Amino acid sequence: MRIRAMSALNRPRRRLGALAVTTSLFASGLAVAIAAAPAQATSADVVITEVYGGGGNSGAPYTNDFVELTNNSSAPVDVSGWSIQYASAAGASWQVTKLAGSIAPGATYLVQEAGGANGQPMPAPNVTGTIPMSATAGKVALVTNQTALACGSTCHADPAVRDYVGFGTANDSETAPAPGLSNTTSAARSNPKQDTDNNSADFVAGNPSPGTLTGGPAEPPVDAKIHDIQGAAHRSPLEGKRVSNVTGVVTAKSGSGFWFQDTQPDDNPATSEGLFVFTSSAPTVSVGDALNIEGTVAEFRPGGSGGTTNLTTTELTNPKITVTGTAAVPAATIVGPGGRVPPSTVIDDDSTGDVEKTSTAFDPANDGLDFWESLEGMRLGINEPEVTGPTSSFREIPVVPAGSGVRTVRGGILLQKTDSNPERVMLDDVLAPMPDAKTGDKLAGVVTGVLDYSFGNYKFLPTATPAVIDGGLKREVTKASSPAQLSVATFNVENLDPNDGDAKFDGLAQVVVRNLAAPDILGLEEVQDNDGAINSGTTAADKTLNLLAAAIVKAGGPQYAWRQIDPVNNAEGGEPGGNIRVAFMYRTDKPVKFVDTPGGGSTVATTITTDRAGRPHLSASPGRVDPANPGWAATRVPLAGEFKWHGQTVFVVVNHFSSKGGDDPLWGRFQPPVQSSAPKRHQQAAAVRGFVDQILAKDKGANVVVLGDLNDFDWSQTADILVGSGKTALVDLPRTLPLPERYSYVFEGNSQILDQILISQNLRLAASYDVVHMNAEFPDQISDHDPQVVKLIPLPSWVR
Repeated sequence: MRIRAMSALNRPRRRLGALAVTTSLFASGLAVAIAAAPAQATSADVVITEVYGGGGNSGAPYTNDFVELTNNSSAPVDVSGWSIQYASAAGASWQVTKLAGSIAPGATYLVQEAGGANGQPMPAPNVTGTIPMSATAGKVALVTNQTALACGSTCHADPAVRDYVGFGTANDSETAPAPGLSNTTSAARSNPKQDTDNNSADFVAGNPSPGTLTGGPAEPPVDAKIHDIQGAAHRSPLEGKRVSNVTGVVTAKSGSGFWFQDTQPDDNPATSEGLFVFTSSAPTVSVGDALNIEGTVAEFRPGGSGGTTNLTTTELTNPKITVTGTAAVPAATIVGPGGRVPPSTVIDDDSTGDVEKTSTAFDPANDGLDFWESLEGMRLGINEPEVTGPTSSFREIPVVPAGSGVRTVRGGILLQKTDSNPERVMLDDVLAPMPDAKTGDKLAGVVTGVLDYSFGNYKFLPTATPAVIDGGLKREVTKASSPAQLSVATFNVENLDPNDGDAKFDGLAQVVVRNLAAPDILGLEEVQDNDGAINSGTTAADKTLNLLAAAIVKAGGPQYAWRQIDPVNNAEGGEPGGNIRVAFMYRTDKPVKFVDTPGGGSTVATTITTDRAGRPHLSASPGRVDPANPGWAATRVPLAGEFKWHGQTVFVVVNHFSSKGGDDPLWGRFQPPVQSSAPKRHQQAAAVRGFVDQILAKDKGANVVVLGDLNDFDWSQTADILVGSGKTALVDLPRTLPLPERYSYVFEGNSQILDQILISQNLRLAASYDVVHMNAEFPDQISDHDPQVVKLIPLPSWVR
């Protein structure tokens, strides 16, 4: 479920009690001691304006806890020798982060503390500490020295404390504690320049906003309609402003807020009429309530996966809500035929980096990114949405309206170089459970809900569970090869190790025997070591491969032998301790023979040798391809094997190139998306291409098969490099298929090629190629990739 964070709109505070202490000290004749204290240590200048302890936790918008200070005086304040200190809600032991430097008048000072893996990175802090703060309740003190407080659990009146915030169930605070917080909310001053010495009155919970003051009485609120707040842009023209008399009807509720929509829309389709109101806890309004709201306009950037690459969503925070009656919920705006039709090919074509800064036009008619933004927060409907990918483990279902294309032969939608499918939107289970569905299914009737954005995608949130209309999709089975054909397959078995249990091994065995018709040679990717993701130092995978071979026999298949080379421990990516690698399996009951040539090793490169007749061979079989090449750092090194088929030599190279992890999302903030992982795959493709060139230089008619999970598309530069050019160009078999059949993987509803088989030119005429669609389109997968197989007739050189 999506967890929203609170807008950071409140801050300030400052202690006046220290002034009385100063007076008493002078009365005691201790003027010398005061003169030695830090400058302005007792003045009403620096205050704590925001406290956040949920950094890095699940749903957190930022990776770190933080404390924000602000200088409300007219002169710089030197905080060298000061500290931020923290104690638990009932604790008496104080942890210290030392401060340094000065704070300019009106400026903020950011203290970053401990963190975790979730959320977007913090803005650059002024100082970094290591204190792990509670996400819900605790005590924070701004102290004019760097010695841990010794006042126990009650310290707000300590003479060294310049400012103090107790929040949640804290046993000490100024007058009363600030609100309890969460992974997604901070305590910030409602007016950064006001300190009443009452944490409860001065602080409110809201979206964390490190380094940015968002509270304060500044200007009076501005009357606005929802479409004024949304504007024809990705960020609100009223961002940061207080608005009033915002009217609408509640259309949906979540655990942290609600959506409402204006019943009197303007005539501009580029401006949304819906808006999310963030209440932090479960809202008390009901669907159908007519409201008048005053609140602060904020842009919320979802954390979690995507982090800083996510777009923002516009929302109202710190709302004052007046229920004025009830009204009919606005009719859903239909997306698709008969309604608002999404662009057909373009996600964005007018930005050069950050969409929020560089977009030259807001163009919902042409750009999918702008189309869905123009509907953000609105109640939408799609008539019989067509499912283009299986329900994910996050309970998301990718769908398109009728009329979208290019569709695959089995009901998916094809990702292409010039078409990223802007029609596609993800149904999510935030408001209602999502059913299991597979590619080619439909959802019954008009599915209605509200439009949101998170984790790098626009999200359509149905308000009721839709019913599935079965599209009848079945798992494919390839034809068995003839006695004259050598069948060679590739299959990513998704982190296979003995800890997966019999069900996984038996399921994979059924795929090999039934769906792939027991190929002669099988290239495997993502084979893990004998204890899987247990970081024990084990690298051997004999148990893993023996279990798979036994499961194949149990499933009624033939006996397979296997060959592989153990990698250097934890050197080739994947799950820590898992040591994934590529491997060969081959049938022992067919005329396919593995040529065992000793000498291979994890760091030893196999090279090309020749026999007395000048024919090429591998110096080590199995052998690794160019393992010292820096392109393979933290990546699986390819494995080359030399086989014999009816006396003919066949060279096979199985690969698993670097993943696309770290690339910008298609629907992200940065356009066009940057594929930061691509250069490494280009380097890997060049290494494999160079190895193939060495074989073909010895025999231009050599039988060569390059296969595996290349983690890149058939139209990519990676594939171009592998293919090469001229008479030694390899044939990329996915490119030989009609477009509607050109896919082996489904990601967020986009059908695409990631797995590929390439063959040398002399094998082309006799090749029969099949991507066996039996995994990627179904929610109950044995692996997330579809296997594929090519049937070949290797011929002697004199025939070629």
